[in-house]
Amino acid sequence: MINFSYKRPTSIINATKTFSESEDGLFLAGGQTLLPVLKQGLAMPSDIIDLGDLQELKGIEEKNKSIIIGAMTTHAQVKNSPLIQKKIPTLANLAGFIGDPHVRNLGTLGGALANNDPSADYTAAALGLGAIIYTDKRSIKSDEFFIGLFETALDPDEIIVKVEFPIPDKSGYAKFPNPASRYAIVGVYIAKLKKEVRVAITGASSSVYRSKELEAALTNNFSVSAINNINISSADLNSDIHASEDYRAHLIKVMAQKAVSNC
Repeated sequence: MINFSYKRPTSIINATKTFSESEDGLFLAGGQTLLPVLKQGLAMPSDIIDLGDLQELKGIEEKNKSIIIGAMTTHAQVKNSPLIQKKIPTLANLAGFIGDPHVRNLGTLGGALANNDPSADYTAAALGLGAIIYTDKRSIKSDEFFIGLFETALDPDEIIVKVEFPIPDKSGYAKFPNPASRYAIVGVYIAKLKKEVRVAITGASSSVYRSKELEAALTNNFSVSAINNINISSADLNSDIHASEDYRAHLIKVMAQKAVSNC
């Protein structure tokens, strides 16, 4: 049994103050990762600081050719948003295939990005669209946000407030899901923006990353045929009971072709 104090602040100021006063506090967003971690005894915080009552972290709006999504917005709310379905339908569709209904109704955008699971879907969308992550302290470009395995640029006391997703000309996402967890064994998010083509890959390595090779090919010719002759290296790719590094390399190419077809 893990003993901890449970706090539920109603403002960002109170949340950060509570964290600073705790000996070893942890923020709770949707809890879809933190609660299993606590059950397994992999974390023993002195305080759990629940962000669920922070209304300022919720909501979806369009502003300056971008979609702004509050960090505590759930996957189900992203999936069902008419605005996102119209402006970035790939993002709404992606959210609809995260986990199961329980996960989608409790899990949050901010929690998923802060956790940076190597097989998460939202990380690919954020990096693929060139999103900007806003915290209570600063703004961080997605290219600088994802550092490594379950590691981001966030400070321990930093809270994601909202995420700005530029509206692309075209975008597509395709993943080969684990049949049990529905996490991506490999997922590829492709976005054609005004000034560039971005390709983000999740599930294949220790953290989400961009494929410069696929980006260069699709910049010259945004079509499935542009990918046909590309050979994806298996170096530094994951290998486990679900897929070898060579199979993941194969899946990157196949999922990229499907993502372009979905644009």
